[in-house]
Order: sequence, then C-alpha cells, then structure tokens
Amino acid sequence: MRIIIDAFGGDNAPVEIIKGAAMALNEFPDIEVTLTGDQERINQELELYPDVKGRIEVVHAPEVISMDEPPVNAVKRKRNSSLVVGLMLLKEGKGDAFITCGSTGATLSGALLRVGRIKGILRPALAPMLPNDNKGVMLIDCGANMDCKSANLVQFAMMGNIYMKKVIGLDNPRIALANVGTEDEKGNELTHEVFPILKQDKSLNFVGNMEGRDVFTAADVIVADGFAGNLLLKSVEGTAGYMTTVMKQEFLSSLRCKIGALLLKPGLKRLKKRMDYTEYGGAPLLGIDGVVLKGHGSSNAKALCSTVRQAVRIINGNVVQTIKDALSETSAE
Repeated sequence: MRIIIDAFGGDNAPVEIIKGAAMALNEFPDIEVTLTGDQERINQELELYPDVKGRIEVVHAPEVISMDEPPVNAVKRKRNSSLVVGLMLLKEGKGDAFITCGSTGATLSGALLRVGRIKGILRPALAPMLPNDNKGVMLIDCGANMDCKSANLVQFAMMGNIYMKKVIGLDNPRIALANVGTEDEKGNELTHEVFPILKQDKSLNFVGNMEGRDVFTAADVIVADGFAGNLLLKSVEGTAGYMTTVMKQEFLSSLRCKIGALLLKPGLKRLKKRMDYTEYGGAPLLGIDGVVLKGHGSSNAKALCSTVRQAVRIINGNVVQTIKDALSETSAE
C-alpha cells in the first residue's frame, strides 16, 4: 500500500508533514509513502528519519499552490505543484490514496479535474469527523457544495452510510438531516424535498431532522448542503475554542481555582484528547474515483499521521468500490 502525500500543503509544511509521514511509517510497517514537493528540501528533512527513509519516494514538484490563489486557475496553471502532481500520481495508479493539507478549493478542483468523479456521483462531498461519545459523527457536506439539490443530499447520505460501516465499523449508522427543527415539516424547500426520499430509503437508518444543538448525540451521519454544513462545522470549532479559552481563564483566576484545576488535571487531559481534532485526521472527499483526504491547514505531525491512518482504513474498507457498487444497484432498481 502506497500513500501519496503533498509535502508542501498546509501551514506547517514541509517539516510537520514529513514528520507525520515518518510517524505513520513507524505505525504501519506494511505501507510506503510518496512525498511530492521540492526534492532538495524534502531530502534535507528526511535525513532526520533514517529508519524510514528507505520506504519513502520523493517526486519533485517545484511549485506550490497557496491558500489565497483562485483554485481552478491555480490547478490548471500550476501543473508542477505538489498538489497537482500528487493527484496525477493517484490518477495514474501510482498510489492508493492522496493526502494534502493545502488549499481546500484547489484540492476540490484538482480532484475533479485530475482524478474525476465516480460514475453516477453528481457531486463529491467533504466529510469530516466530529468527536462524540461513540466513534465520532460524520458531517457531510461541510463546504464543497454551497448549493445542492435533493439528489445530491441523497447521495451524501448513501456515501456517509457506507463510510461509517466500512471505515468506522458501525453496523447500522443513524442518518440525520441537518435542519432548524426536528419536526417532519420543518425546513426550507430543499429539506422538504429530500426528507421523504431519505425516509423511504430502506437501505438507510434515517432518524429524521436534527437541530444544531444535537450534533454530538442525535446521529452518526449528519447530511447537509455545503453552506449549512460549513456554518455548523465552524460554529462547533469556534465554540470549542472559546470554551477552552474561558476555562483556562477561570482556572487561573485565583489560588483556589488553580488548586481545583490541579485536582482535575487527569480528567481535563482526557477531555482534551477526546476533543482534539488531530486524533480524527482529515476529511475524506467522498465521490471522487480515488481515495483523497483533505487535512486541516494547521495540521501538525500527529494530525497528518492520523490522516494516514484514516486513509489506510478507507483503502482496507474498499470504500470507493462499495460506493460504485451501491450506485450500480440503485441504477438496476
């Protein structure tokens, strides 16, 4: 199994990306890695990891797509960028998965233009995992598609259902539709149209509408258009960050609070680990005819390693082929 990694994608590239790749190679002795980017710079960094260097191939890609470049133009113009070169290697069958922490827009555009969609998929979707008391909850879509039709959301539900079964190991994942209320008649024109379709689909464990306050408890897969999904995702991230800041301020506000914080330290460490995005890896781009994962732009080595772990599970779970099979069955019906 070979994982292709964009060594120059993200805020902490290439140092943390290469470090994370080395961590993954130590965790998975049966995988190999291809790093794309400036060959000289990558080789300099690889001197720090002599134990895994022999399992890493470097493909020279002198250009880098920055976060602020127009995605489609950048993908077309910078064919020698670390991101585009990595996607082309995936398309050519020279790797089993591609990972980048670079521009989300460029990743989406590049995956569509260079790798292509699974036949029958109308639009691919970004599907990050959010922490909860179980194995995590998938939010699909979180920003790849701002305007959706009911057919898009139905396919999102199907792909999320397959992922949670094949990768996360849930037998009968609960599928919910993001909405402004739990009643069947709530929502806008889109949710009114898609609700009965999901409800009648016997292949899905559809549990109905879900409000934003129930994001961590009501379902295993939350289906949304990219606009609503991105708002939900960013609100959750912002709330978690704000609560962390407020808790630190309170714990340091007096001697009594400092003593209390010391007593609570083991529990706080466990809480931090449960809420740590680096434990969950990147967001798979489901619907692309290949395994593509988009890591957080600020990913460190731990987050990159977790994303490789996620890629391995997706490959072993044969997710792409299962989506193809599900589409074939639907077409036959």
